[in-house]
Amino acid sequence: MFTYKVDEEISLKLVTHRDAEEIFDLIERNRKHLRKWLGWLDVSTEIETTYQFIDANLRKFVVDEALDTAILYKGKIVGKIGLHTMNIGNKSAQIGYMLDENYEGKGIMTRAAKAMTDLGMYEYDLHKIEIRAAVENKKSRAIPERLGYKKEGRIRSAEWLYNEYVDHVVYGMLRSEWLTRT
Repeated sequence: MFTYKVDEEISLKLVTHRDAEEIFDLIERNRKHLRKWLGWLDVSTEIETTYQFIDANLRKFVVDEALDTAILYKGKIVGKIGLHTMNIGNKSAQIGYMLDENYEGKGIMTRAAKAMTDLGMYEYDLHKIEIRAAVENKKSRAIPERLGYKKEGRIRSAEWLYNEYVDHVVYGMLRSEWLTRT
């Protein structure tokens, strides 16, 4: 099984069926908190949907189209992060993430996103990684900004979130920039 040690507190592990209940419980506990920024929550109301999502991501993992990992903090799943829409031909991907509200403010997501960027650049030999976040999602936008990603622009009406379209800010990191960062 794929596991990547980030530091003494955090590891990333490939999400498998064994994680379905814990991930579903995390979503249930944080549904109200996450709903503001994640448009798929209303279709993920039963554990069967979590199993289906895991199946789809495992199939993508086998053909290098995605890497969906659980964030383990002191051995407990507290969130997820992954390389999504991975295109090996173009050597590009997007990072997406979510975190249990009770674990915010500990630097967990910044460390996990740094590790996921390392994995993308070093293990998958990607040329570019993007992180997209709703304009008003300041906590999510702070992650790429802390890591030195460049703000590349704004996508108007990028996502339908329940009752309105929201714009996204796109951040990008090129391999050459990541390898030479200070």
